[in-house]
Amino acid sequence: MSDDKNETEGAQGPGEDGRRRERVIGTPSPAREKALLAEDDISAPAGVGEQLDEASMKRAERIVATFFLVAFAASVAFIAYFIGWSGRDGGMHGVVRARESNFWLGGTMALSFIAMAVGVTIWVRRLMTSKPIVQERHELAADEETRAAFAQDFLEGAEDSGITKRPLLRRTLLLAAAPLGLAPLVLLRDLGPLPEKRLRHTYWGEAVKKAQAEGKKGVRLVVDGTNKPLRVSDFSSPGGMITVLPEGIEEEVPEEQVLTQNAKAVTILINVPADKFKPAKGRENWHVNGIVAYSKVCTHVGCPAALYEQTTHHILCPCHQSTFDATDAAKVIFGPAARPLPQLPLSVEDGYIVATSDYHEPVGPSFWERG
Repeated sequence: MSDDKNETEGAQGPGEDGRRRERVIGTPSPAREKALLAEDDISAPAGVGEQLDEASMKRAERIVATFFLVAFAASVAFIAYFIGWSGRDGGMHGVVRARESNFWLGGTMALSFIAMAVGVTIWVRRLMTSKPIVQERHELAADEETRAAFAQDFLEGAEDSGITKRPLLRRTLLLAAAPLGLAPLVLLRDLGPLPEKRLRHTYWGEAVKKAQAEGKKGVRLVVDGTNKPLRVSDFSSPGGMITVLPEGIEEEVPEEQVLTQNAKAVTILINVPADKFKPAKGRENWHVNGIVAYSKVCTHVGCPAALYEQTTHHILCPCHQSTFDATDAAKVIFGPAARPLPQLPLSVEDGYIVATSDYHEPVGPSFWERG
């Protein structure tokens, strides 16, 4: 093959005859002659090529400091909103204001992290040198000379980073990072206030008292979703399960408290076959022909125990597989739950299923009882 042909095949780009040419192996790439970053680009590394003058570095320093101040302001805004404004009208723990709280908390925290990241990136690319550092592998135990060399390299790196000779950057960086360190502590508030004694009573107790004050035996059970009072004849088939609430909870409870009261009072009604039912001692009259009522709030961490196996008569919580025996006072037979589901005393009045008192134990997770 001739040299002319080699040159034609080894060149790159269109030739004089219009045909494509390829670059000769071993020759420098044409890309090296092109600058990927403009000389005045704020993101261009300061240590690559010509070092920036002091005026440009000062300008970059002010830009970095500005981003750090923005990060600081966003972090302070996050903490202020979390402690202040999000606490009004139900705050973080109200359903109505959850979207607004998530928007402002997420926005301020995102702005803080983004501003911090941009500031650090500009600092690294414009104010720090980009000298290649090569470290050979040796035995793990370093000698005195190696340790001294490392200390020298560390000091030189600190000097090159500008952290020691540029106090404005150092101070604004520390200022921006300080609120971020406090943010996790502030977020502990998102766990919510301790329930104290509030979970020892549900709306069942209040509704029963109102019904008994009117001369009734108890408060009627209504189907969740339809608010239809439940007759014994409506729930006479063994093996069924339905979710119920106390009658009047939607009308008599303030609107902002309805969801909270529903969450505590929600109850599952189960028709256990007579030959399988084993009423607990002292609770022989708490059922109606095998129809029993248990709290739907799992005693492990508060998930809804909403699954029921008709063949085994087991109530299951889908979160962590706690399993309760519906035939035996909802005792725990599997899983991490520490105690049975609380049982609601039932009776009959005018053909309707009624509750005669509140739960005798606190509903929800066992650790809440310590409140």
